Order: sequence, then C-alpha cells, then structure tokens
Amino acid sequence: MRDESSVNRPDRLQVLLSVPALAAPEVSPDGRWLAWSWFRAGPAADVFVAPADGSAGPVRLTEGPEDALVVSWTPDSGAVIFEQDTAGDERAQLFRVDRERPGEAAPLTEPRPNFFLRGGELHPNGRWMVYGANLDAGSGREIEETWVYRHDLASGERRAIARPERSGMSEPRLSPTGEHVLYFQSDHPAGQQAWLVGIDGAGDRKVLDFGRRAKVSASWLPDGRRVLFLAETGGHRRLGVYDLRDGTLRTLIDDPQRNLEHAFAPAAGGPAVVVEVRGAGVRCSLLDVESGTETSLPDLSGNLIPLSPAGGGEWVGRYYSSRQPEDLVRFSPADGRPESFRSLTGLRDRTPLEPEELVPAEDYRWTSADGLRVQGWLYRAPGPASGTVVLVHGGPTSHSEDRFNAQVQYLVSRGLNVLTPNYRGSTGFGLPFQESIKEDGWGGREQEDIRTGIEAMIRDGLAEPGKVGVTGTSYGGYSAWWAITHYPPRLLAAAAPVCGMTDLVVDYYATRPDLRPYSEEMMGGSPEEVPEHYRARSPLWYVEDIRGSLLIVQGLRDPNVTPDNLRVVREALDGRGIGYELLTFEDEGHGIARPENLSVLYPRLADFFERAFSG
Repeated sequence: MRDESSVNRPDRLQVLLSVPALAAPEVSPDGRWLAWSWFRAGPAADVFVAPADGSAGPVRLTEGPEDALVVSWTPDSGAVIFEQDTAGDERAQLFRVDRERPGEAAPLTEPRPNFFLRGGELHPNGRWMVYGANLDAGSGREIEETWVYRHDLASGERRAIARPERSGMSEPRLSPTGEHVLYFQSDHPAGQQAWLVGIDGAGDRKVLDFGRRAKVSASWLPDGRRVLFLAETGGHRRLGVYDLRDGTLRTLIDDPQRNLEHAFAPAAGGPAVVVEVRGAGVRCSLLDVESGTETSLPDLSGNLIPLSPAGGGEWVGRYYSSRQPEDLVRFSPADGRPESFRSLTGLRDRTPLEPEELVPAEDYRWTSADGLRVQGWLYRAPGPASGTVVLVHGGPTSHSEDRFNAQVQYLVSRGLNVLTPNYRGSTGFGLPFQESIKEDGWGGREQEDIRTGIEAMIRDGLAEPGKVGVTGTSYGGYSAWWAITHYPPRLLAAAAPVCGMTDLVVDYYATRPDLRPYSEEMMGGSPEEVPEHYRARSPLWYVEDIRGSLLIVQGLRDPNVTPDNLRVVREALDGRGIGYELLTFEDEGHGIARPENLSVLYPRLADFFERAFSG
C-alpha cells in the first residue's frame, strides 16, 4: 500500500526533480557500451556512458550549461557524437567526445548555424560526417527541404549528395559499410518514401514506395546490404527486408491484427527488435530475419524495450513505468520479472524515491462523441481531490504511456487527479486511429475525445464540473487553448497552455521551415490552399469566448511554436480586456526542461489550478 505521507512529503518537488530523465540511448557498434543523455542530473542534459556488462558504473562525458544529446557512436565504438544547441533554439552543433577522455569535447560543425541539423554519423574513414540539413550550402540559405550532406571534417567541404525536393522528417542513415546513405522524401505531405544514394552522390534512387500517402520507415541491417523496413499498407504496418543487391522485398510480418510501431536491428547483430502496443502497453518480440522465427518477450508490469544482445543469452534494454523511472537494464528475455533486471546506470543511487511513493497509472477508457473508444491514463490523488487536471500530450503523433512523469506525480501530491488522454491521432492504437485525426484536421474530433474524457470522469465521480483544468505542451498547449475557447465554463475552470499554437497561419510561417510539411499533412494543405480551415481551427479567433482562468507559458527561444504565437494572442486578449497570467522563460525553447525552471513552473501550475478550482 502506498504511504500517503511520503507522497505528500514537504520536499516532494525537489525529490521528483532529482530523478534523472533518460533520453537518446544508443548501443555502441560492438555492443559493449551504452551511451545516453540524462536530463536533471545537472543544470542541463549531459552525456553518460557505461559498459553493457555492468562491470562498472556510468561515466559522465559532458558537463555544461547547455543540453548535450546523444546522436550516434563512432564506428570504432570509441567515441560518442552529440549535439548541443543554445537555450533550446534547436540550431545544433555536433561534437565528438571520446570515452577515454571525459570532458574533452571536440566541435565537428559550426556553432549556432542558420539551419537545423538532422542526425550525424561518422564515416568509417574517420573523415566524413553524414547528416541532413535544411541548407543550400551553395548560397548559404536556409531552405524548407532537408538535403543530405557529406561533410569533410579535414577540409571543411560540405557536399550535398542528395537534394530531396520534399523531405521527410527522418534523419539520413549511413550504412555500416559506409557505401550508401538511406534517406527519406515525401511525394505527398501524408506519405514518406525511402531513397538510397551512394556516399559519392551516385546512384540516387527511390527504393521503397508504398504509395504517395503511405509512410515507410527503414534502418540498416548490420551487413550493410539489406534494410529492415516498416511500411503502411492497407490500414496496418507491414514489416519486411529490402535487399540492395537484387532489389527484392521479403515480407516478415503482415498481420492486420497487430499494431507494429517500430522495428530495428541491433548494430552488433542478433535478432531484430519488433515493438508494438497492445492494451496501451509496449510489448516486444525478437525476430530472426533469416528464418522469420519470432520470440515474444514475457508479459510484465511496465514497459521493456530490448536494445541489443549483451552476451550470455542476455540483452540490454529500456525499462520504465509510472512507478519506475526509465532505466537501462540487463535482462534475460526468458525472465519477465522486473526484480531480476540489473540496472546499468545506478539510477537508484541517484534518488531517494521508492516505487511505493509514486502513484500508479490506471488504464481509463471512455466513448467519444461519435462512438469511438478512447484510452487514457488516470492518476488519483492520495486523498479527496481538490480538482482534476487533464495533461494533453504533444505531437499529436505521439502518445501518453504508463511512464514516470515528475509533473504528474507533483500535481497528484498537491491533491489533484490527473488524466493523460490518448485522443485520436495518437500513436499506439493502430494506424487507422492515428490517421483519423486527418479527417477533420487539428481542432476537430480529437478535441471532442478530450472533452468527453472530462465528462466521463465527472460521471464516474473522478472530477467535478467547474473543477477541471487543461494543460500540455506543444500540441498539448494548442489543446489547452482550444479547451478554454470552446469548452463550456460549467465544464472547464482553467487552462495553462505551454508553447501552444494560437494562430495556425502565423505558426505555419514562423515555425522551422522543415516542419511546415507536417502542418500541411495534418490540415490538408497549406494556408494558401485551405485558408478558411486554418482560420477556423485557430484558437486566436475565439478568445472572446474565454470564461475561465488562463495561464500562458512560453519558452522565448522556441523555434517550433515560436513566441509569435504568444504575441498575436496577447494582442487579442489585451484588446478585448481579457485577463490572463503569463510565465515566460528566456533560456527555454520548445518546452520547459531545465530543473531550475521546472521548480518554478510546477508549483505555479498547481497554485494556478487550485485558485481556479476554489473560485
């Protein structure tokens, strides 16, 4: 049983923010090392490494005032490539840091570029870097398309080996042999096709195309001659192998009843990892791509994603749940008991929190306005709740999981119930569910999914009319704006959008150029093509209908949902005499991430909602 006194301990916020948040884990090509970035292990995210056999604890490779995010390993497994921007502006510079020389990072690209990088891999010759950039190197101009570059680190020459006319959002991937680069184009904003080009720029061609409106993702098998692909076909995803030598496709899994989300082959060899979602939880299997034999991992509490074989019949992987902060562990695929997993990061030594002190996620489901079944995760306050907060995930191509979330745990400790809904458009519930958001575009029935979730909680006695608030970041911020401008005041008391879009036209032109195709995919075209749709779905034009309390939160370095969204909505609110609170952060980009800023944001949100619910 959970100890309610520990959930409400006075230093609760500091303890929650002391838990490192893991990001970008990568296994070295030889399978012997793990690299990852840890947020909240210091003032900014830093890179750590540890041996995959658990023979030693983690070593911190970077320490600085800006986030350092792992991008890749060098081919010899001796160093990590990482990226670093300035205060969240996403204009990243690439660095190299050797395992044996912590703190000695060497820059590979220029600081604060006028373009956005995607990926970054070192060629086996040790001289070339391969990455994507929305840059025309000839003119030096930033462009919408992401070109594929081979950057000579010795001479500084940056050569475009592929110039997609319409880029996908994925990063280019260098083959293990260094001969080819796999990259992606979009013949239509709703689709994505895989292309292949030689490292010398020769032989540029499309290799995987399942239709203009269908997406395909792909990654290399260790032999560098074959590609593992996951393609949208007929309302589900099909998994197969493409052979460069003869251009043949071989299907491995083609089952409409399975919800495949991701698949990859470990660089060090071994079975491919197949990731799917069943019952709102992650379930994985190991697939022998030669024989087609598939072995499912045992069902267990929480989520376990294998990363690479680790010798002795064991694997390393990611393990997490609402009561288990994400960790890198060594485990046996035959043993599904979490107590048998061995941490490779020493996470438990970095926090005094025990699982019993954390509130578990409960699978909660309801029926939306048009009869669609919707799922979310419910977190209950330890005693009588003073209100309910709906925390909407961003994307929208993403989903809320049974995962440790410091914000959720803090709000619950303040006596608030929390619901994290997986509205239509979310991943994790099948391709038709994910694609259904495009039928209306943003601001359509997915917002009804959220509203009916609130109504279901009221019917179930988990929320009270007028004591409900909505918050979220990015698309979650947009949803909070939509709720406060469209939901009836008897239902909703307050909204706290974080980095949320307010005018979709302004947002389209102000955002990163390489992100505009995503808006076109979701909205059915550009603002020139469907202007009324963009206007009708912009919360800006409905601010006169705001009746509840409003707290606006914005990172002033945000290149995604830029402060232009804040500027236009403040003008509209001020012009109509509508009151609001404002919280901005000079050193944050798309989302609030620094521990010192979260220690301001979380209490401010809880105080704001408590005042709104007591009014």
